Amino acid sequence: MIRVGVAGWSYKDWEGIVYPARKPRGFHGLEHLARFTDVMEVNGSFYAMPRAEHAAQWARLTERESARAPFCFTAKLHQDFTHGAALDERAFAHAVEVFRAGVEPLRRAGRLTALLAQFPVSFARTPAAEAHVERLCDAFGDNGLAFELRHRSWFEARGLELLRRRGASLLSIDLPAAADHPPPRFAPTGPLGYLRLHGRNARAWFTRGAGRDERYDYLYGPRELDELQQTALDLEAEHAEVYVVSNNHFQGQALVNALELRARLEGAPVAAPAELVARYPRLAAVTRTSGQQSLF
Repeated sequence: MIRVGVAGWSYKDWEGIVYPARKPRGFHGLEHLARFTDVMEVNGSFYAMPRAEHAAQWARLTERESARAPFCFTAKLHQDFTHGAALDERAFAHAVEVFRAGVEPLRRAGRLTALLAQFPVSFARTPAAEAHVERLCDAFGDNGLAFELRHRSWFEARGLELLRRRGASLLSIDLPAAADHPPPRFAPTGPLGYLRLHGRNARAWFTRGAGRDERYDYLYGPRELDELQQTALDLEAEHAEVYVVSNNHFQGQALVNALELRARLEGAPVAAPAELVARYPRLAAVTRTSGQQSLF
């Protein structure tokens, strides 16, 4: 099974594009997106430790009864686990406890299907780095741990064997090409197929000082979507469960490409926010609109 979704929902530039400009009472972006996608990658947990009351709300907001599979979540580990200096044992144990407690309502509801450890390209495979990966597997391996490792050294035999031995899934990532970036295909290591789409804005990606919005300002075209669809199908041949998560979030482009991929994979038009279709008319060919603009 292939689920398609986006990374995060709190983007100010989505107002009036992904979300209606005039919101009804009680509107929540996550609940809105759950009408159009199958999985949400919690992005905010990278910047701030998740809180149990928020996770419980997320589970409630995304309950649904439909022919589609239950909505599920992945959550990105906090940056303290993946960026910067390694935590000492006491600080690490405390951080693990806080993070696990914060996502526990999603896990208890059976809706948290993976935790994502995203590392920068500077995190090359060394003995110290391998030990850190083992440490994370010890702490979070029972939650379905998936690693986004952007340095090519992890995709050599030793790195793949480490992850395979620990039952951890290794992400496929689509991003601008570079000599030290991962290969497009590799032998699977864990039970989950996971494809993250960062866009291919090479100019901004490799420009020092470029902001987040600049790096992720990219809209995949039809030929690129053909490639990504095939990658998702290849992953499905190797895994029972596959997630395709678009992170090219600027101006709602992540949802545009997510909907286009859903329509391709399902072979039929899919629901889309009317505001998004108005902004990106190419969606009209593969979607049916839902939202405020369709009422006027």
